[in-house]
Amino acid sequence: MRAIVVGSGAGGATIARELSRNGMEVIILEAGGDFKPFTRRLSWSEPLRKIGLMGNEKTITRLFPYLETTRSSKELVLVRGRGTGGSTVLSCGNMVRADQGIKEIGLDLESEFKELEDLIGVKEFPYQRWRPLTQKMFKSAEKMGLNPHATPKAMDTAKCVSCGLCELGCASDSRWDSRRFLEDALKHGAILKTKSPVKKLLLEKGKVKGVEIRSGISSQKLKADLVVLSAGGIGTAQILKASGLPAKDNLWVDIVITLGGIFSGAKMIKEPPMAWYSQQKDYIISPYVDILSHWFHKPWKNVSLNDRVGMMVKLADLEEGSVFEDGKVQKEISYDDKQKMNAAIAQVQKIMENSGVSGPYVQGMYNGGHLGGTVPLKKSDVGEMIPNYLPEGLWVGDLSLAPRSQGMPTILLAAALGLKVARKILENNAP
Repeated sequence: MRAIVVGSGAGGATIARELSRNGMEVIILEAGGDFKPFTRRLSWSEPLRKIGLMGNEKTITRLFPYLETTRSSKELVLVRGRGTGGSTVLSCGNMVRADQGIKEIGLDLESEFKELEDLIGVKEFPYQRWRPLTQKMFKSAEKMGLNPHATPKAMDTAKCVSCGLCELGCASDSRWDSRRFLEDALKHGAILKTKSPVKKLLLEKGKVKGVEIRSGISSQKLKADLVVLSAGGIGTAQILKASGLPAKDNLWVDIVITLGGIFSGAKMIKEPPMAWYSQQKDYIISPYVDILSHWFHKPWKNVSLNDRVGMMVKLADLEEGSVFEDGKVQKEISYDDKQKMNAAIAQVQKIMENSGVSGPYVQGMYNGGHLGGTVPLKKSDVGEMIPNYLPEGLWVGDLSLAPRSQGMPTILLAAALGLKVARKILENNAP
């Protein structure tokens, strides 16, 4: 039996690994190329940044094509990975059990979470290697009763060189990403095709029979017994709509805003981002130097990376975004989300002030990189792990299935959903 898996991120790579290990013929289609981490020193950009010649957020895609940006509204920039490993190669490696809206529909992922944590080797980054200011802000959050925790990470701490560039790829190969699952799949006979964006699904008599991909300036049709879309909340929805199939206007993105302050010699860039986090209702806060804001947000341009301090708010936003057939996205920041953000930012500023961080305090760019909710599961779908309106032969295995925004790191959730879907596929298609 042949399966096509579209996407090589946390969901897609997990599915490809599981299916190939259990005897299926698997073809993995990745829209981008073979990922390579960003290896330049950030100092090269400083003169250009200070005089405003870095342009806007689109510049990063020109310099680093694996990171794709989309402006979904005047205020909000969406970020996603485009290359082998999807967005996992551009992450902080955080592995938190996020399950907002999951248990409410009767979906239990505890066994999948545990299995993946053991397989990947999740551990905390050692406290003694945190920057002194990061430790001080952690203690400040403790005194405020915010119950902070060291962040579980998919990282070999012995190999980590504390370069702070996790989100531009791990040059030391210390951080796990889904390419390791891809390698397992390839060892079991899977085939990986890069630079193979899917245009649409092939439908015959109401059943999915394969995909049509762009190959250079031409197209190519690939047949299969089943297709799994794991192209993320935007990519999966775009393929569905291009194929004349529905996707829900339910896009969530986990909106992020970072408050910037100043502390001479902080050197927060010399540690992995988000060493600790504090979970509150609808959001988390975490120490984080926002590279996008540093490069492209004018209010941040007069402070060097050595002195820049950042504290992130990651919000579980309202599920009110739309993806269109051409890949354009409409996603605003709602009034309610803005109010929650402002309240959280005030909390973050107090942590920074109590830790000796000085102003001016300036907010960074609104951005979102956890993209889901466009093919949400309902309670009645959980038994088969597939929305009941999808045609026969088609599965979805990414964050599109999660009905609610998380306000949390989501790699572990995406992989757990993929593992659950893969095992349901195997159960339904036993040799």
